[in-house]
Amino acid sequence: MRSHLSYQAKRELLLQIAPRYREASSRLKEVILDEFVAATGYARKYAIRLLNHPADQKLTIARPRPPHYGPEVQHALHLAWTAANHICAKRLVPFLPTLVTSLERHGHVHLSEQCRADLLSMSPATADRILQPYRKQERHGISTTRSGTLLKKQIPVRTFNDWNETKPGFMEADLVAHCGTHAGGSYLYESVS
Repeated sequence: MRSHLSYQAKRELLLQIAPRYREASSRLKEVILDEFVAATGYARKYAIRLLNHPADQKLTIARPRPPHYGPEVQHALHLAWTAANHICAKRLVPFLPTLVTSLERHGHVHLSEQCRADLLSMSPATADRILQPYRKQERHGISTTRSGTLLKKQIPVRTFNDWNETKPGFMEADLVAHCGTHAGGSYLYESVS
């Protein structure tokens, strides 16, 4: 059974119950243990260990290290990602040395040596983590067609088994609009058949 309590709430519950558990009789310990396991979702053996030695457990989760990449590096990565048309980090990171050089040459970005070194030594997984908030803001492409109701029942729909057309000149096609996130202005349509 999974508990809906946060880690901090479980720690607070443990610190409240542990003294009472250690001083209780065997029969009362079983009742307290059952309630603690039900509230936290912990396995019984783990819960017993926690209740017997609550001070040995860390009260906060220690992160392995502070963030390495500052706002300057994050901004430069976002700028490079935008210039590369939002490609995935696995494709972006190997391309960064060329892209950053080009962005600097054309005056779009001015990086310190440390920022440049940090940006070019970044792993694709780290780049993905840094770009994640920007990806959530991105809108996907839009549709430029609407389904019509007038001819809907007159147009036959076929599955791949129904394709037995023998007359020459028969073709079906669909259009893809290369308009990005808004349909205003000029853009291209591509025929996909």
